[in-house]
Amino acid sequence: MQRINALVRRVASTDATVLITGESGTGKEVIARALHNLSPRANRPFVPLNCAAIPHELLESELFGHARGAFTGALHSRAGMFQLANGGTIFLDEIGEIPLALQPKLLRVLQDGEVRPVGTDQSASINVRVVAATNKDLAGELEAGTFREDLFYRLQVIPIHLPPLRARRSDIPLLLDHFLEKSNRKYNLTAKISREASVYLWEYDWPGNVRELENVVERLVVLCEHGEIGLTDLPPNICRFVSEKKIPQPTLSNKELDFRAALKQFEEKLIDEALRLADGNKAMAARMLKLKRTTLVAKLRSRTPQKENDDFPIDAPND
Repeated sequence: MQRINALVRRVASTDATVLITGESGTGKEVIARALHNLSPRANRPFVPLNCAAIPHELLESELFGHARGAFTGALHSRAGMFQLANGGTIFLDEIGEIPLALQPKLLRVLQDGEVRPVGTDQSASINVRVVAATNKDLAGELEAGTFREDLFYRLQVIPIHLPPLRARRSDIPLLLDHFLEKSNRKYNLTAKISREASVYLWEYDWPGNVRELENVVERLVVLCEHGEIGLTDLPPNICRFVSEKKIPQPTLSNKELDFRAALKQFEEKLIDEALRLADGNKAMAARMLKLKRTTLVAKLRSRTPQKENDDFPIDAPND
């Protein structure tokens, strides 16, 4: 994310078209607004448009405007989003949803800097920086013939890919603190998150990414009764996901379940989890597991040297 932020700062001062890709909820609009706010256009309009939210038959008018009488119901002339964004930035979210028939007209706008409202023969010049975003695989759309190759390359002058939250778990504690402070300030509360609950939130895969995390934290703050958010306060889907993740699935060998192998696998998983929660401190991990420290050390020594040395060194300084 630091590299992405550095890239945003570097290209913000230019008018290069940017294509932001990533799963839903990863913060694509946040990046688009940052590009605008850090640019010389910051005091001009930032106009976002979700292309998936507009019916296909109305999208052309929404983008480029229309003249009076251009179609049934067009009682007055109307400026499109490109005209409203003149001098500033237009953010075309879910660009992959633009119908194939409309794509050549959008390409013409990007190339010529002119828009032609529906129902007119006159083009109007515009000065707009275009930032687009999609959660689709546009390369796959090219192969399927549902997205034009020339438009794709015209949009992707500067590509920025936002990884999902599960691929950058080190951001989760920072985001937790940020959203916790934000929600506490919003509702005039002082809720805190326990260490155990924080671990579960760190382990969860967040299919809805940052947006889901923000919504969950706000819900936890609002429903918190004792000032501290614990495991029992977490949504059932998070607890269930993490619990299933912690329990290893037994492997089938020749269509048979190996009880001893499954038991050993489960034991190693529990030990790894205790050591992680204890930051590698074997004495503390042994207390969590209700084992003697010597027993835990013996179990660790029985593992392969590679596993032992890579994950939890026996002679770690924080014993």
